[in-house]
Amino acid sequence: MNQEYSDLLLIFIILILFLLVIYLLFKNKSNTSIQENGSINVQKNISEIQGSIILLTKTVEEKINNINKNIGSSLNEQTEKTQKSLSDVRERLAVIDKAQNNLNELSAQVHSLKNILSNKQLRGAFGEVQLENLIRDSLPQNAYKFQHTLKNGFRVDCMVNLPYPPGPICIDSKFPLEHYRSYVAARDENEKKEFLKKFGISVLKHIDDISTKYIDLSETADSAVMFLPSESIYHEINIKLPKIVDESRLKKVYLAGPDNLMLILNTVRAIIRDANMNKLASEIQVEVNKLLSDLNNLNERFDKLDKHFELAQKDLELAKISQKKVHSRGSKIISIDVEDKSCLLYTSPSPRD
Repeated sequence: MNQEYSDLLLIFIILILFLLVIYLLFKNKSNTSIQENGSINVQKNISEIQGSIILLTKTVEEKINNINKNIGSSLNEQTEKTQKSLSDVRERLAVIDKAQNNLNELSAQVHSLKNILSNKQLRGAFGEVQLENLIRDSLPQNAYKFQHTLKNGFRVDCMVNLPYPPGPICIDSKFPLEHYRSYVAARDENEKKEFLKKFGISVLKHIDDISTKYIDLSETADSAVMFLPSESIYHEINIKLPKIVDESRLKKVYLAGPDNLMLILNTVRAIIRDANMNKLASEIQVEVNKLLSDLNNLNERFDKLDKHFELAQKDLELAKISQKKVHSRGSKIISIDVEDKSCLLYTSPSPRD
């Protein structure tokens, strides 16, 4: 568009200059012509000027037509680009509306979560539900028990059935959040320090309770897990209260946020799988030993049967020999009887003799 306006401006400037030159020439020539040649030269100059004007007009018209075409093409291109931009804007507005709806839903969920965390009973139920979902997604059904009552009478949120060693591990999800919420909401630095201290004391007390209630060597492993329903809480304790982390390790009560608990459960699943494989391998070994014993018995029976077959074969051969001897002797007996009868007939005396 700028190029077209520049061309149009240049044409007008050329036109003005050309008219100015013509005017000056006409004026000079008019003066000289009047003096020298009179009206004939004036008419000739006028004709030349008219021809030049016609040529210039034609050139200007061509330029103007070209400019109009370019302007029309540019307007069409601009219109298409504008329509495309409007279409893109509509799509982006639709995406923005969808994102706004998602933000509204998220805001409602956050508000609901805030209400849950502000209520002690709801907070405990929320931690239990979160723990149950993580465990159900990670372990086979026969590998855990929820709300299991131990022999000492205490009921644990979840007990994971690990083989000995180490044995079943108890997981508690009733984390104390009252002082933590106050610590987060505090604006004054002194208040933050005070609530952080109270929060640390409540966490230590809960660690002691877990160690006392849920670690029983006659029934459980020598360690337990305290589930924290938020990674931010786990981070705050590790960064701001490292002594509590050390104390929990001494008491063998290990802190675990959702991510750490997933790692623990993956390890537990691998241990259970290996234990099951070892159990199956032991059962297979027992069956193989039984099979080998049966094969040995079968070999012994075959050996005995083979010996019996050998004795039977010998007896059969001896029977055949005896049968041949009997047959031979029978044949001899038959031949002897015939010979005796012939002798008797030949040597017997006559009664008259």
